[in-house]
Amino acid sequence: MPTPFLATLPIRRLTPRDLIACADLSEDRGWPREEHKWGFLLTSGKGYGIDDPDGGLVAACVVTEYGPRDRPALGAIGMVLVAERHARQGVGRRLMRHVVSMMGTTPLTLHATPYGRPLYEELGFKVTGRAEMLRGHFSPEGAEPRTETRAATAEDLTSILRLDEEVFGTDRTHIITRLPAFADQLRVAEENGRIVGYAAAWPNMDTHVVGPLIARDTETAKALLASFAPRTERPLRIDIDVRHEELLAWAQEHGLKSVSSNAVMTYGITELPGDWTRRFAPVTVAAG
Repeated sequence: MPTPFLATLPIRRLTPRDLIACADLSEDRGWPREEHKWGFLLTSGKGYGIDDPDGGLVAACVVTEYGPRDRPALGAIGMVLVAERHARQGVGRRLMRHVVSMMGTTPLTLHATPYGRPLYEELGFKVTGRAEMLRGHFSPEGAEPRTETRAATAEDLTSILRLDEEVFGTDRTHIITRLPAFADQLRVAEENGRIVGYAAAWPNMDTHVVGPLIARDTETAKALLASFAPRTERPLRIDIDVRHEELLAWAQEHGLKSVSSNAVMTYGITELPGDWTRRFAPVTVAAG
């Protein structure tokens, strides 16, 4: 249970004006500040936080909703953080219970670290999958793509949105339409004039994170991932659904190394909607 003091502090909606406070909270817990990602999440999702009377935030998290605005089909919870000075006092549990209550009957998902997983299990979340985080400089030797890729254009947006909804299982227009401004690169794979995959690479501290990665098959996913390597000097980072064993092995053969593994958890559903066989990596593990 939270201490009496912490239990009386109100939970409020965060706004983009809270970006620096959220980044400070990340840093407080030993995470990178990730201001670019926080800005994206606070504008495309709903942030919740608890103010510290002494300044800053006691805790924060973000929920990204997908599907119809008045009746979301899925909510993705991420960036669940509690300040070190208030850790292990029930604050995270209180914040998570508030969010679950606010979401009502909307199915939920999140990526859990080993540290956070026991709390989420206590709240009723079930492990339904796993994602492996890889990081490193991609070596293109022997990785000649069989599928052509190119930079996306404004004219591609309608096709990308159609493909994304088909694969993800619900509408993500508010996320996908933000990608051209959020990401440094947005690329598509094309065959006979038809888009069969797309991926973005966005800056996060000293890396370029590849996500989302949606592709017709593994060869197309390989081509999109490889296409970013010659266009950045930063290491690439990607969180791959472990069911895509061939892509994982291939990426490791070409210089990306496993950094960590997160459990994919759901609440209210036994598996995520859509077609996992064509969903290789999320936009970010914080937004599903």
